[in-house]
Amino acid sequence: FDLAASGFIDSTSGIAGLADFDGNLNSDGKQVRSTGTLKADKLKLSPMGQPAGRSVDVKYTVQHEVAGESGSLMQGDVSIGKALAHLTGTYRMQGPATQVNMKLNAEGMPVDDLVPMLPALGVVLPSGSQLKGGTLSTTLAINGPTDKLIITGPVKLVNTKLAGFNLGSKLAAVSKLTGGANTGSDTSIQNFSTDAHVAPEGIRTDNLNLTVPSLGTILGNGTISPAGALNYKMTANLTGGGVVSGISQLAGIGGGKSTGIPFFIQGTTSNPKFVPDVQGMLSSQFKGGLPNTKNPNVNSAVDALGGLFGKKKKPQ
Repeated sequence: FDLAASGFIDSTSGIAGLADFDGNLNSDGKQVRSTGTLKADKLKLSPMGQPAGRSVDVKYTVQHEVAGESGSLMQGDVSIGKALAHLTGTYRMQGPATQVNMKLNAEGMPVDDLVPMLPALGVVLPSGSQLKGGTLSTTLAINGPTDKLIITGPVKLVNTKLAGFNLGSKLAAVSKLTGGANTGSDTSIQNFSTDAHVAPEGIRTDNLNLTVPSLGTILGNGTISPAGALNYKMTANLTGGGVVSGISQLAGIGGGKSTGIPFFIQGTTSNPKFVPDVQGMLSSQFKGGLPNTKNPNVNSAVDALGGLFGKKKKPQ
């Protein structure tokens, strides 16, 4: 059964693939009840997605109201290898697209079984990298018309590794503040959690919390455009302390206590760029904002930070 060519699914939804169906249909003319299994290959779930590298099995129970053209998904056990998620909710076939109100619950899904599904969802990792090991847990609300779904909820990754991605080298400008933090060619992730909001206009992630044992903790918020452009404002609490407070102490300003190193993530999902937020670094040293910039000590601190990142000094 070709999902894209069937005419049952809106072509703008990006859903495509080949499905094998084995089940039962029972109807009294008013209600239709169906139970069975569905196996999908080369599944694609996003307009920006690519066919998945492995099959997806769904064990389901649906009850459909004929007159109202609506129904309930009472059981939707979605299996991808050893990864299992439970999808339940309601739908209504009205207008140009079916309206859905669904919940997806998943606990401790093995990351290795999920990796082949990332292309189907349009997820792009940094070029040359791959997630390995660990588990993923999430509770998602899926609402709206199938061609303009809004998906929200917490996502958590535990004890995984982004192989082929050296976060320490990407944070080179920021890690200079800690004497050159290094994660090696792979980045081991103890914890990654965020509150996700996925919509046609892009992805927003709030309360992002990333713990990398060899580096420290990174917090922040940001967005990903449909084209993959990144716009994140982050704070790194890096292992080993920093020299921002040291610079301010040498300049005779501030309390010398660092509250974290602010920086931006720009570029794209395939090629992220880590850019230091120099003004934010200085602002964090002073309560109530920056002091009078005519203070020569403050200018010394600005110059020191600017020089650290290879920036030219501004004319006095």
